[in-house]
Amino acid sequence: MKIVSTVTLGAVLLACSVAGSAQSTGPAYKAADLLSPCQTADNDSRWGAAAETECEQYILGYVHALAKVGASGPGKEVCPPAVNTADEVRWAFMRWVHGAYTARGAMTAPDALMETLKASFPCK
Repeated sequence: MKIVSTVTLGAVLLACSVAGSAQSTGPAYKAADLLSPCQTADNDSRWGAAAETECEQYILGYVHALAKVGASGPGKEVCPPAVNTADEVRWAFMRWVHGAYTARGAMTAPDALMETLKASFPCK
């Protein structure tokens, strides 16, 4: 019996989300929901480190899953930064969502992250 790794399973679920074919029975994790710990990381001296970990681990999971399913990298639409990825994408995400908060904050977090990557880290 083959055991499917968590990373592979996460990549498959992400691919479904990116393709728009995943259906959820619960409330979607919105861009505003992810923005909260991303901002708290810089604004809260007591809980900032935990919030930064929550934010950056979500972002890294998303970026690594894109790479795993072949949806990012040379020849693709997005090329996330190879150095300081979590922090670079976190700051780009915060700027992008705040650029049109009402509309972008209501997007799902995966959709908002993909749009952030397209806007801030296109492959050249």
